[in-house]
Amino acid sequence: MPIIQVNNLSKTYLQHTFWGKVKKQFTAVQDISFQIKKGEFVGFLGPNGAGKTTTLKMLSGILYPSSGEAKVLGYTPWERKIEFKRRISMVMGQKSQLWWELPPIDTFELYQTMYQIKPKKYKDQLDKLVNLLNVTDCLHTPVRQLSLGQRMKCELIAALLYEPEVLFLDEPTIGLDYQSQKNMRAFLKQYNEETQATILLTSHYMDDIKELCPRIIVINHGQIIYDGSYKALEDKVQQEREIHIDFEIAVKKKKWNTYGKVIAQNDLHIELLVAQNKVAKTIAEITQQYACTDIKIIDKEAGEIISQLLA
Repeated sequence: MPIIQVNNLSKTYLQHTFWGKVKKQFTAVQDISFQIKKGEFVGFLGPNGAGKTTTLKMLSGILYPSSGEAKVLGYTPWERKIEFKRRISMVMGQKSQLWWELPPIDTFELYQTMYQIKPKKYKDQLDKLVNLLNVTDCLHTPVRQLSLGQRMKCELIAALLYEPEVLFLDEPTIGLDYQSQKNMRAFLKQYNEETQATILLTSHYMDDIKELCPRIIVINHGQIIYDGSYKALEDKVQQEREIHIDFEIAVKKKKWNTYGKVIAQNDLHIELLVAQNKVAKTIAEITQQYACTDIKIIDKEAGEIISQLLA
C-alpha cells in the first residue's frame, strides 16, 4: 500500500468582490494523481506558481482541496487528526517554525511536550540530530542571531524530533551557501537511508534533485507533465552530447562536421555536438587517428533538462 496516494486532486482559489460575489478564479492544482511508496525520496519540480507548495499544503492538511482525494499514511490529511499530525512533518524554507526571540532549545522542549516524546527518546534524538548537523553551539542562541544556515538546520531538528514517517520539504536549502547546501543534502540522504522516512522535496537547486531524488514529479500550470526517474528523463532529453578533445600536436583544418556540429575549434582543440548513439564511435575514430591529451563528454545541466521539458 502506498504511503501517499493522490487521486484527481484539485485546488481552485476564488477572488471575491467587496460584495461577496466571485470576481475570478484561479486553478493552482488541476486533477493530479500519483503514488509514493515507503522510503521513497521524490523531487517535486516546476516553475514558480506551478502548484508545488499548494500540493504540499494539501498533503500536510494545511489546505482543503476543491476536489479529489488524498491519503497519507492511510489518513485524509485535511481532517487533521492528532494521530496523523504526529506522523508527518513539513519544513518550509521561507517560513520559520522556531520562536524568533528564543533560542532553538526552547522550541525543541516545547515540541517534546506537544508530541509527548519520552525524556530518554527526546534526549537521544536531539543529541543525534545536533551532532549530525553540527549545531551544538547554536542551541542557546536566540534564533534572530543565527545565520540562515544555522537556522535551517534547527528547523530540520524541530521537524524531526518526533521521528515523522513522512517529511514534506519545501525549498529547505533556499538562500544557503554552497557548503551549507552540500551539508544539508548529505544529512537528508543519510536520514532517509537510516529511517526509511518518505520524503517529498521541492527545490530550485537542481543539485538537490540530482543527488537526493531518484524519482521526480514535474508539475506545470497545476498539471503533472512527468513522473519517473531523473535518469530516464535525462536519457530522453539528452539526445546529443558535447565532446571536447585536446590534441597533443597541432591538427590542421579538417572536416570535423562529418562527426557532428562544430561548436569551437583550433589546431589543438575541437568541440563537437554529437548524437548520443554516436559518441563512442566518434571518440574511437578520432583517437585512432590523432594523439589526444584530454577528452571530455559534457552533459546538459539538470536545470537545462527540466527547462527543456517545460518548454
